[in-house]
Amino acid sequence: MAKYDADSIKILEGLEAVRKRPGMYIGSTDKRGLHHLVWEIVDNCIDEIINGFGDTIKIRLNGDGSITVADNGRGVPIGQHSSGKSTPEVVYTVLHAGGKFEEGNYKVSGGLHGVGASVVNALSSWMDVTIFRDGQISNIRFKDGGKVASPLKKIGDSKKTGTCVTFMPDYDIFKNCQFSFSTIAERMQESAFLLKNLTVELESVADEKKVKYHYDNGIISFVEYINEEKKELHKVIHFDSNKNGIEVEIAMQYTDSYNENILSFVNNVKTIDGGSHEVGFKTGITKAFNDYARNNGILKSKDSNFDGSEVREGLTAVINLKIPEKLLQFEGQTKGKLGTPEARSITESITYENLKFFLEENKEAALTILDKAIQSKAAREAARKAREMVRKGGAKSNKERVLSEKLARATGKDPSKNELFLVEGDSAGGSAKLYRNRETQAILPLRGKVLNCEKASQHDIDSNAELKQIEYAIGAGLGVDFDYKESNYGKVIIMTDADVDGSHIQILLTTFFYRFMRPLIEQGMLYLATPPLYSIETSKGKEYIATDEDLEERKRTLKGSYKVQRFKGLGEMDADELYQTTMDPENRRLMRVTLTDAALAEKRVHVLMGDKVEPRKEWINENVDFTLEDNFRK
Repeated sequence: MAKYDADSIKILEGLEAVRKRPGMYIGSTDKRGLHHLVWEIVDNCIDEIINGFGDTIKIRLNGDGSITVADNGRGVPIGQHSSGKSTPEVVYTVLHAGGKFEEGNYKVSGGLHGVGASVVNALSSWMDVTIFRDGQISNIRFKDGGKVASPLKKIGDSKKTGTCVTFMPDYDIFKNCQFSFSTIAERMQESAFLLKNLTVELESVADEKKVKYHYDNGIISFVEYINEEKKELHKVIHFDSNKNGIEVEIAMQYTDSYNENILSFVNNVKTIDGGSHEVGFKTGITKAFNDYARNNGILKSKDSNFDGSEVREGLTAVINLKIPEKLLQFEGQTKGKLGTPEARSITESITYENLKFFLEENKEAALTILDKAIQSKAAREAARKAREMVRKGGAKSNKERVLSEKLARATGKDPSKNELFLVEGDSAGGSAKLYRNRETQAILPLRGKVLNCEKASQHDIDSNAELKQIEYAIGAGLGVDFDYKESNYGKVIIMTDADVDGSHIQILLTTFFYRFMRPLIEQGMLYLATPPLYSIETSKGKEYIATDEDLEERKRTLKGSYKVQRFKGLGEMDADELYQTTMDPENRRLMRVTLTDAALAEKRVHVLMGDKVEPRKEWINENVDFTLEDNFRK
């Protein structure tokens, strides 16, 4: 064992710590982490624009793998810093150095307090910064993760202002990654929606793609964009107000769908876990609709109030707040949840006052929305009664009783350790039951393809035996009543054949979970099993191969004779093979289903699973590469 004493304690100086543990600063070193570098530089541009300096961001994906981000803000200060270094050198090489610490420089900010730019530099092979400020053009260049290659120097004169950063990510750190034009485009389009005065220009040199985003109507256009493939029930409701220094802007619209879709932002940062502003918004709209319904005789004295889920069915809303730095509180490092207490009461009162006025002035729209809420209320009450009867054992039909017998339950008493496998076909389900770990693994065989839930109501689910069985097995409710904490399983794993039909079943089930058990996805509890495509049998035994690429690579290393078998389905495997390759935690490979962009997910699910053929066909033609090549036949 190595000696462990005072000399063993190493202090990582400067940016060395970032290179040693990049995940601590950007989350990961995969494609997501690579793009996080871009967001750090872009956030600095956004902070300039959100505070009234500049109106344009230009991004260029260069042919060599580097990327350029430029704005027309004030430009990074170019004077000498008190440390003796030039200010740009401090900004791009010293952690926690930036203008956001000094009160007055930025009224509102969503950036990471000076960490971002230096972290990007630390994880880059080189970085080039050109600054337009004080009537001149200045340049500083870095290499090898933040070492100064060329100190700050004047390279010309200009009346322009702004900062242009080009950096080459260190691809020894970000292995097998490259920048995605569509990923960056989607993020920048979102920023353009949130900032009405912002223009974004994005181009890719390699494939000559160009897009430009600018929306005069801001978040009104954002809601219209999300709902463009849906049937709207009224025009977008929009209001904004300022109380105690907190600016609240909201756009909302109801459609004929059964789902709510609320996106919230603070200082241009997406609050994916909601927070005080979302709570205030939900409370405000519930109160406004109940007051209107009472005052207009829609709800009688004997009727109970609408609950929040009933008045939000079919709602799409964007909540956009700007909060001064001194009031801003996020919960956790990721800034996914707003904690500012004042934001709740301010958002609630602004929502209530403005929505109440809208309802009184727009009777037709008010009655249309409330009619939907009344139907939702009736459907949920009926569904709750049905579920209560089932729980009490008084409403099980013969068919439901047969279905319940198909579920092989786990014997373990700790739900967080238990896993539910949804298995395609009775044959594979039977094999899975034979070799499963009975303490932690439950098996539910599924017959055929389940209902497409994109346009389904809870009544439709209640009428579908296969989906009801999934609901009963998980045991945490459905729709707005779903509570992931009540789930009987810490993991729900979809296990299908590795073919087109299997993929279709995966998509249909994922759509069901997205529409009716979405917290399961948000909490990282839904997975896809990845059975191997091949087995290779040699004199030394049998091994399993996951992909065509892995097969070709393995074949190049094999000597002597061998036999390759292509698995066409789960049912082709022996029961022990199925467990060993696809279910055993020691050997299996699971893909977690995640939700990172709620607005994009909403549009994609609706386009790909909705009724309209043309939008789906257009998206597939633009995003899917088809080939007639079959590697297996070589």
